[in-house]
This record gives sequence, structure tokens and C-alpha cells, in this order.
Amino acid sequence: MSRRSFQLPLALAVLGVAAAFAARGEWPWTRLSDVPTARPIVVSNPFRIVRDTLRSGESVSSLLARQGVVGMNVAALASAVSLDPRRIQAGLEFLVRREPGTDQPTHIEFRPSPEQRVRFVRTSSGSWRGEALPVHWATDTIRVGAGIETNLYAALDREVSEATLDHNERIRLVNELADVNEWTVDFSRDIQPGDRFAAVVERLVSEEGDIRFGRILASELVVGDRTLSAFRFGNTAGQSAFYDSEGKALKRAFLATPVEFRYISSGFSRSRLHPVLGISRRHEGIDYAATTGTPVRVAADGTVLRAGYGGGYGNLVEVRHRDGITTRYGHLSRIAVGLRPGMHVTQGQVIGRVGATGLATGPHLHYEFRVDGKARDPRSIKSEPGAPLPASALDGFRTQRDVLAQLLGRRSPGAASPLAE
Repeated sequence: MSRRSFQLPLALAVLGVAAAFAARGEWPWTRLSDVPTARPIVVSNPFRIVRDTLRSGESVSSLLARQGVVGMNVAALASAVSLDPRRIQAGLEFLVRREPGTDQPTHIEFRPSPEQRVRFVRTSSGSWRGEALPVHWATDTIRVGAGIETNLYAALDREVSEATLDHNERIRLVNELADVNEWTVDFSRDIQPGDRFAAVVERLVSEEGDIRFGRILASELVVGDRTLSAFRFGNTAGQSAFYDSEGKALKRAFLATPVEFRYISSGFSRSRLHPVLGISRRHEGIDYAATTGTPVRVAADGTVLRAGYGGGYGNLVEVRHRDGITTRYGHLSRIAVGLRPGMHVTQGQVIGRVGATGLATGPHLHYEFRVDGKARDPRSIKSEPGAPLPASALDGFRTQRDVLAQLLGRRSPGAASPLAE
């Protein structure tokens, strides 16, 4: 008998047996409808998470006391995780986990820095232990760029979505773009509608989905008929700086402007009607209108000559630089703590804050630039070009420059998309 002729009678026999069981309502195996199913798990009393924020002038201990935390030695726990609670800034969010039934706090978690998460946990004995956990960030590279209609921030804010970089990170990026080009661009008067920018930057994404801006790798500003390129390049010691396309350092002897300002309220003039005295006299500097408290940075390396009250200048800092150059910073609301005559200061160091002390009608920085005692218009000063890279580093720089230049020009301005590294 063939195999096929054997299979047919067997199948008919199986069907016959199944029909007989079905007719009697009996089955030789357990039917699925008869298998008991587990009841759904219902958590009737889950723990809850309370969010609280450290207030201005408040200590961590005060926040924890408000949350009913008892038996915790904050100083000892902070020391155990290498944390200085005095350095924790207002606005930091704390997550407090409360247990069901008792509603007592048993876990407190917060992020004192982007790289670290701290957790305090109550043990079964009622004491507390602390642990510091690293926050892992993945790095990708994006290109951002846009045409400028009013200013750099408005352009970036218009073209870069919240999912790419949030509001605070966009502000950071704009500030750093300005810092990269602070020796060659006066962002108050040089930028005009129709100019454009592009930048290749690192974007960091945490395991929890947080996004922040990392470093600028390259940027390009088209200002009128000028194209200003900047490429980050590091040396063997791990230090990095920005260079133009020829390998010359962007850093120059003097900053283009010593303060982030809204507009120039008064320029350099041989005869100006003084807004307080009501008489015409020389105005031997530039007045940068800015919000009270805006940081004022020294324009170049130098030595402090004066740091105190200066009559009509109000709170005044005067700094001596090389080649007979001095700079003055007047009407400060306050002078940097510890700043005194004879102290060495480095370019970009904050020496005070914008104010309206002395003969001033509103908050602004009065900035003077003097050569051998004679006042010069700061905007007319052409700072020396930056030092070039040594010949031994040029080949490496050119290779990196070419890669970054390709990334800068890969997509049209206005794009913000991941790029291969």
C-alpha cells in the first residue's frame, strides 16, 4: 500500500473520533475556554512622586524639611557623593518618592550637573544613604544655519526646532557663536538683513532624552561682502582654538566689544550735548546701552590701574595694556569682587557689571580706548591678526578644515539635520 493511500483512511478515522466526542460534549484535552485566567493586577495604593524646586536663597536642608524628610544628615551624605550643597543653584528640581500608606519620603533624586544624578535612599533602619550615578550622553553632529532678518538669535530661533535644541540651548549656541567671532564682528552694527550664518555643532542626548548643545566645531558668517570662517582645531596637549581658513588664529589682541549690549546710545564725538550736565563737550568713548547687571569683560590682557569710584564715571575700572594702550569701563553697577590696582587680568575676564552710577541717565557701559593718553574711537581700531599655526600643524589642520567645510556646505541654510561624523 502506498503512503498516500494509508494517510487517507487515518485522517477519516481521526475525524470520526472527534465527531463522536463532540456529539457527547466531551473532550480528551482541556479546552481553551476552560483554562482559568489570572485576574488583572491592580495597584490600589502606589507610591507617588512629588516634584519640588529649590527656591532662591533656600538651602537643600530647607527644601527637604518642607517635604517632611527627617533623620538625614545632608552634609554627610553630600560629602559621601562629593557634592557641595552650597553650590547647588536655585531652580534645581528635586523628585521625592513617597511610599503608599505612610506617605513618607523614601527616595530623593536630583541632577546637580548634566553629568551626574544624585539619589538619597532611606534604609529599613530609618537612616539614609547617598549614591551618585553618572548620566550618559550620546553625541551626534548637526548643522544649523539660517538667513538673518533682524539678529542672530531670531534667525536661529526661527529655523531650529525645539526638538533639535530647546530655548535655553539655542541661547547658549548664539552666545558661543558670538564668542567665536567676537574679535572680528560687532554684532550690534555689522549684522544686516540678508546676512546669513551656518555652524556645525555637537549635540548631546542623554539616556533620559534631554538635549543640550556641546561644542561648536565650525562656523561661517556671511556679513555683507565678507565671509568669515572659523574652524576648531586642537593641539597635542588637548587644547583647542578657532582658526580661519588659512590657519590664522581668530583670537586677537582686543575684543570687538567688551559687553553684550542692545544698542549704542552714544558714539565717539568731539562735541556732544551731555544728557546730565546740559553742556556740549567731547565724548571720548562709546556708550553701550545694556541691562543692569550685564557682565563687562576686559578687552585684552593687562594690569588694573584703577578699580573704584571715579567721579562722573561712577564705578570705574581702568586697565593698562601693552604698547601704551589703556581702556576704561565706566558707570558700573559693581566692580568684580577682589579686583584691585596691580592685578593682572586676562582677555574676556569679567571685571564688573553694567550700571548707571556717576553722571548717567540710564544703565550703560561707557568704554574708552586710549593710546599714549589720547582717546581713540574704539570702532576705528584694527586689531592685529591672530598668530598662525606652526608649519608642523598645517597638514593636520587642513585635513580637518576640509572635512568641516564640507559639512558646513552640505545643505542649504536653514537646515538642521544629523550628519555623519
